Amino acid sequence: MSRIKTFILYGVGVLAFMIFSHIIINVSLESSYQRLGRKDNIIQVSLYQAEATYVNGRVKGTISNPEENQLTSKYLRFDFYSPRDVLMGTKYIDVSDLGVNEEKDIEMYFKLNNVDYLNITETNEKDESEIELLPRDLTRGEIITATFFTVLILW
Repeated sequence: MSRIKTFILYGVGVLAFMIFSHIIINVSLESSYQRLGRKDNIIQVSLYQAEATYVNGRVKGTISNPEENQLTSKYLRFDFYSPRDVLMGTKYIDVSDLGVNEEKDIEMYFKLNNVDYLNITETNEKDESEIELLPRDLTRGEIITATFFTVLILW
């Protein structure tokens, strides 16, 4: 009977460690994001989340095309800059199909080092040098799996 109690205690200990590590991982990942500055005055783009860590970032918001202040270009150009004003990468969003008084949600996950601020401009032409976006943000399961394998490697 004492052997079963020991196994149950070990199981509870492992489960408590998993829950604790899950909470600590999520808190540390979310706290590593810093808000991105914005150096433009395009009122049609409203960003509610623009954050970056040292290696990646995310931008979420909406693009609106109000009747009184319409977008006149085919693309919106998002330029990402370092703290020393070095262009780190560019992403284009197609707004040519956006009608009057319509809105479009944007969600970008990018992998660029040391991004400090972004600048949004309107343009009619698209350059060839465009960054590749990450398909999505990492899920909690992926983070836990990566952490588990990292602990196994380091242990």
